[in-house]
Amino acid sequence: MSEEGNYYLKKSSFQTGNISKLGKGLVFAMACACGIAVANIYYNQPMIGVITRSFPGELAPSLIPTATQLGYALGLLLLVPLGDLIERRRLIVSQFFVLALSLLFAAVASTGWALLGASLCIGFTASVTQQIIPAAASLVSDNRRGAVIGSVMSGLLSGMLLSRILAGFIATHYGWRTMFWLGIPLVLAGAAAMALLLPLNRPATSMKYGLLLRSLLRLWSEEPRLRRATLTQGLLFAVFSAFWTILALHLEQPPFHLGADIAGLFGIIGVVGVLAAPIAGRLADRRGPGRVVSTGAFSALLAWLVLAGWNSLAGLIFGVILLDFGMQSAMVANQQIIYGLKPQVRNRVNSLFMVGMFIGGSLGSGGAMLAWKVADWQGVSVSAIAVALTAFLAPLLLQRNRS
Repeated sequence: MSEEGNYYLKKSSFQTGNISKLGKGLVFAMACACGIAVANIYYNQPMIGVITRSFPGELAPSLIPTATQLGYALGLLLLVPLGDLIERRRLIVSQFFVLALSLLFAAVASTGWALLGASLCIGFTASVTQQIIPAAASLVSDNRRGAVIGSVMSGLLSGMLLSRILAGFIATHYGWRTMFWLGIPLVLAGAAAMALLLPLNRPATSMKYGLLLRSLLRLWSEEPRLRRATLTQGLLFAVFSAFWTILALHLEQPPFHLGADIAGLFGIIGVVGVLAAPIAGRLADRRGPGRVVSTGAFSALLAWLVLAGWNSLAGLIFGVILLDFGMQSAMVANQQIIYGLKPQVRNRVNSLFMVGMFIGGSLGSGGAMLAWKVADWQGVSVSAIAVALTAFLAPLLLQRNRS
C-alpha cells in the first residue's frame, strides 16, 4: 500500500501514556499561549481608524484586517499540517519566534503597504494557536475532550477579546506602533511557556510534506461531517468578523462619536463567549454537538437582527453578547465533531476546518468594508443577516439531503 493510501492507519502523534500529563497547570498554560498568539490577529481591528489616518491617501491600511486573516488562513493550510510530521513542541516554539519578528516589522513599518505585508506575516505565524489546540485534544481521553477543548478555547477567546481592549486603549493614548512593540515580549513569553511545559511528541508518520498537503484533499472528500462543520463555522465567523471589522468605524459616526478606546472596550462584553466555551464543551460531551451548533447559529442570527434594528449603545451591547455566545458555542461544538473523526490526523483535520473558517472571516471582513462603503451600517447589517440565516439553515438542509 502506498504511503498516501496508508496515512489513515498511522498511530496517533501523541502516545497514550501522555494523557495523564494533561493536568490543570498544562491546560492553563496552553490556554494562555493560545490567547497570546491569537491576540495578534485582532490588534488591528480597533486601531484601524488610527492606522488609516497615519497613512493618508493609501489604500493598504483599509485592507489590513483582511490581509491578517488571509495570512492566518495560509498558515492554517501550510503550517498546521506540519504538526502531524514534525515534533510539535519544537514547531510551536519556532512559530512563536517568527511571530515576534513579524511584530517587529509591523512596529517599524514606514508605509501602509509595508504594514500590510507585515500584517500578512503576523496572521501567517499566529496560526501557531492551532498547533496547540490539537495537541491538547491528543493528550486527553475521548470522554474529556469537549471539556478540555472548551478550557483551552477559553484562553483563545480571552486573547481575541482582551486584544481589542488593550489595542484600543494603547492606540488612543500611545499610538498604534506601541501595541506592536508590546506584543513582542508577550509572544516570547508564550514561546518560553511552551518550551518549558509542553511534553515532547514523536510523530508516527514519515510522510513527505507534499504528500501531507495532498492528503488534505482526501480528508476533505471523505468526511462529510468535516465539510458541514467547516461550512457552518466559516459562515458564522464571517458575520462575527464583519461586526468587529466595522465596529470602530461605526462608533466614530453619529449618534456615537466614540474613539478606538471605546471600540476596544466592547471586548469586555465578549466575556460571555469566554464563559460559554467550557459550558458548550460539556454540553457537547453530554447531549451531542449538533444541538449546540444549531443553538449557536440561531444566536448569531438573532444578534444581527438586534444590531440592525436597535441602533444604540444598548443595542450594540446586547447584540455583541448574542453574537459572541453564538459564534464561540458553535466553534467548540464543531471542534468536538472534527477532533473525533480521525485522531491520527488531527492537525490536518484542524487545518481544513480552520482554513475554511478563516476564509469565511476574511470574506466577512472584506465584504463588510465593501458594504460599509456602499450603504454604511445598514448595508453591513443586511448582508450579515443573510449570511447568518444561511449558517443556521445550511446544516439542516445538508443533513436532510444526506438522509
